[in-house]
Amino acid sequence: MNVIETKEIYKNFKMGIVDVEVLKDINLNVAKGEFVSIMGPSGSGKSTLLYLLGALDKPTSGQILVNGKELSVLKDKEESIMRRKEMGFVFQFYNLIPNLTVEENILVPMLLDGKKVKDYKDKLDEILNIVGLEDRRKYTPRELSGGQQQRVAIARSLINDPDIILADEPIGNLDSKTGTEIMELLQKINVEQGKTVIQVTHSKEAACYGTRLVLMRDGIICDYNGELKRMSS
Repeated sequence: MNVIETKEIYKNFKMGIVDVEVLKDINLNVAKGEFVSIMGPSGSGKSTLLYLLGALDKPTSGQILVNGKELSVLKDKEESIMRRKEMGFVFQFYNLIPNLTVEENILVPMLLDGKKVKDYKDKLDEILNIVGLEDRRKYTPRELSGGQQQRVAIARSLINDPDIILADEPIGNLDSKTGTEIMELLQKINVEQGKTVIQVTHSKEAACYGTRLVLMRDGIICDYNGELKRMSS
């Protein structure tokens, strides 16, 4: 079953009076439980595509379906709810709230949904164990390393138990050793939690933690049938 389908997606940005075509005729299916690595050089359109898949931006034309729902027909509130409940996001620069603790940062999506934090104590404990931060739960981001901050961001993406994790250059701000640890964690979440993971990366090493490679250049998909020899953790 496909959790994401795109049909003839185009995306233009206006620069002055000129329309710049960033994505051209993107057709991509992602099956449930896949770990897809979208790889390409800077300016290839890979991050733009990820933001469209996550309903953080809208295509100029074409269709995007997430779990069978076409994004273009959803109202803003419906789209926002879908993002929070069906998707988790991991960004290069973590996007943590500096004055909140680790556990408070993880629980932010629940607060946005108006849910009672106490109802998620067991879920929080489980996720802290998955990401290896049980002993850092009362720390603030400034007391953590970059790798630990990214673990918090990954934990936050899991708190709503989404089907899909979208990661934009998740190790782009980390040293190689820490980056390997983060990729092993994402691979573990894919395998053991059954989450569909889509990452954008320019790193061949990071791409190999996925199960399928999508190559992009100049706004088009060059190849999306590349089955990766998966790197083992």
